[in-house]
Amino acid sequence: MSLTRQLGLGRFAYRLFHAPLGKIRETIAAGGPLEQRRTSRGRTAMEQAARTTLPPITPPPADAPAAPVHVLTGRALWFQTAFMLHSLARFQPVRVCVHNDGTLGSAQREALSRVVPWAEFVPTTETEAQIDRLLPEVRFPTLRRRRTELVLFRKIIDVHLGRAGWRLFLDSDMLFFRRPTMVCDWLREPRHAIHMVDAVRSYGYELTLLAKLAGRVVPDLVNTGMLGLRSDTLDWERLEWWCRKLIESAGTHYLQEQALMALCLSETPHAALPRTDYLVLPDETEAHKCRAILHHYVARSKRYYFRENWQIVHP
Repeated sequence: MSLTRQLGLGRFAYRLFHAPLGKIRETIAAGGPLEQRRTSRGRTAMEQAARTTLPPITPPPADAPAAPVHVLTGRALWFQTAFMLHSLARFQPVRVCVHNDGTLGSAQREALSRVVPWAEFVPTTETEAQIDRLLPEVRFPTLRRRRTELVLFRKIIDVHLGRAGWRLFLDSDMLFFRRPTMVCDWLREPRHAIHMVDAVRSYGYELTLLAKLAGRVVPDLVNTGMLGLRSDTLDWERLEWWCRKLIESAGTHYLQEQALMALCLSETPHAALPRTDYLVLPDETEAHKCRAILHHYVARSKRYYFRENWQIVHP
């Protein structure tokens, strides 16, 4: 270990220099302080609408698709989850399973339940017990540690561990504007994994390293904002090994969960959803016209999401 790391200077430098620089870059990307305030006001209005005026979703009929939709939500996301599910329900009623990201309190759960009163909320105690039983720390130290450090790992572990069959995971910061025919067909009869196509490669690790670990070419541009998988195909021993090897080779990364899912997809038949229909990072023109089936609002596109686009799907 280097002297810098021993002295904790890396963390000090991050707090003193890199973190403030990151904030400055975020401000510039968001259009400056005035634009950030407009976006913040829009976000507050969206949350208030989810709490008070967004109508409850009609329960799915008995013949609804067998594959359930899973979401991961909490204090900062519950109202986005409500809008995403509401926008989908206009075209396809689905069964919904809600996982706690560790911050979902009773107030947020009650507000989300008002919009999706029939949703299944997975008890945190049940999730933790399942993890202790099937993913013991002595055998899976890396996955357990990363789940604690990075909430995105719950998209893998909490959603799929100990389960069988197909399920579709959806991020909260998305909106459906038209019927997602391919997704609806998949929910009724899933035959292979599906995923979105990212705007840019966002794995945090080089493709050459991923290919070396997989022993084969790894699919590029996988975005897990929408990811359909058969849970019982996941090899947890292999995921632990991959996770550890990535860290040993190139350190931890915020996007490591996405890299692991790209590794998993390299071992199973899968299909990418059309990039122009299921759009990650819509630009200003698309945000105004909404020609795509779905928008996934990442990075700088969140300004359009919070200011205006949620109002398009609000009845």
